[in-house]
Amino acid sequence: MDRLRTPFFFIALVALGLVVAVETGSNFLLGLTTPAIGTAQQLGADVPPGAAERPGGIAISYLALIDVVLLGTVVLMGVAILASKRLHARAQGVITLIGAIILIITALVLLFVAIAKLILMVSLLLAFPFGTIVYLILWGSFPRGEAATVLSLIMFLKVVAVVCLVAAQQRFLQNKGLVLMVITSLLGNVVAVFLHGLVPGILVSITDDIAGIVFAIVAIIWAIVLLIGSIPAIIRAIQVTAESAKQLKSAAPAVTV
Repeated sequence: MDRLRTPFFFIALVALGLVVAVETGSNFLLGLTTPAIGTAQQLGADVPPGAAERPGGIAISYLALIDVVLLGTVVLMGVAILASKRLHARAQGVITLIGAIILIITALVLLFVAIAKLILMVSLLLAFPFGTIVYLILWGSFPRGEAATVLSLIMFLKVVAVVCLVAAQQRFLQNKGLVLMVITSLLGNVVAVFLHGLVPGILVSITDDIAGIVFAIVAIIWAIVLLIGSIPAIIRAIQVTAESAKQLKSAAPAVTV
């Protein structure tokens, strides 16, 4: 019961890595054809720079902001297996702090991008008739079926990861932080699927953007929690290092002249 089953653990790690890879690469799986964007530009629409790169929505790619937290936590757990406990204890706080800061900055930037895109879409939709036409050309045909397929694949990989983590060590269930991360990750999938199916097809791009905003906010909250949690670990690491230095200094033989 106490022994870690390493093969299951690394299968879970690979599955989570694939989850983040699929999410970040979802922009290449979902998309709007270039002729449609060209048509919108011919109508005089000011197409934002990211429209061509993120035509299939942002919710799935923004979901990676949440899942990277879970992946990072599991990676640190894996480092604890390979490295010494002393080294892991000293490095964990610093790595978590740096990762949390990077995540906060990234999520904030993407949050503002998503809000700007949402304002643009709603403004075009309400600017009848020409703005509405431009909106329908750019975002009126959301690839809902392809998105559902990608989300199903992501959910399958997450379930595999969770099952393998439990199979690797049942005590992982006692780690409240890890359990909350898993629940948040799974709920992210549910929210994306729900918002994609909530409205008619021509409005899915808007609800997809709303999902992206929610995911960015949740990622920022998790990053803040991790940042705060890393501070005690860093303080303990500094104290241990200082005590070790004192012991080495006291153990060193006195030099006589």
